[in-house]
Amino acid sequence: MIQSVVPSPKTGRQLIDEYFIENRNRLLEVAAFLDRLDRSGEPGLADDFRMRAFGEALRLLAGGTFARVDRIQMVFSDPTTEPLAALDQKSAKGAYDPDAEVR
Repeated sequence: MIQSVVPSPKTGRQLIDEYFIENRNRLLEVAAFLDRLDRSGEPGLADDFRMRAFGEALRLLAGGTFARVDRIQMVFSDPTTEPLAALDQKSAKGAYDPDAEVR
């Protein structure tokens, strides 16, 4: 993966002033989603491959290390290089399932 650092045309303060509220709202949406899952009371949701990927993405996000977007995108991406023999579904699931039987 090629990494380059392109300087921001805005200062850090300008970025906070412009984007803080919308990103605060995104975090609240994530918190609300997780609260709804907890309230569902359904056991085993943490074992769903999408929620495992979601949790890993949150850990990377909270880690505070540069290139978060690249690393988080790779958490959700299919690392395989071989093409599928046939279409496995008609809609995306949003995360790679390493335990899926059809490859």
